Amino acid sequence: MPYSIRGIQYYRITVADQPDEAFQLLSDLADFGVNLLAFTAVPSGPDHVQFTLFPADPSRLEAESRRAGLVLDGPHAAILIQGDDELGALANVHRRLANASVAIYASSGIADGRGSFGYVIYVREDQVDRAMSALETSTS
Repeated sequence: MPYSIRGIQYYRITVADQPDEAFQLLSDLADFGVNLLAFTAVPSGPDHVQFTLFPADPSRLEAESRRAGLVLDGPHAAILIQGDDELGALANVHRRLANASVAIYASSGIADGRGSFGYVIYVREDQVDRAMSALETSTS
């Protein structure tokens, strides 16, 4: 199963849980020219939402966020895997990481409905290099 992997950085920002917050944040980022590879939003307490932003260009996100007065937590390391969607695709990824003694502590994936998938995995900072190495041996 061929797939591509790359180390990426992510940032978190927590905002009030209001109906227009995601729209406003995503609109502002688009206006700033910030392209996102991935994005998640989860509740954070009773009245806040934590957004996780995976920018294509981390330095641009940092610069534009400073200019706009947005307070980001990060950067943090993650791994983005993209490839052909087939039965067992993620099991293969997890097998390789388990064989390398790399623990995934969070992940998020999606199939695009056209035969491909994207998968973001979070590993401990001290295991990123080992994870990348384990996955790079299987990209052919």
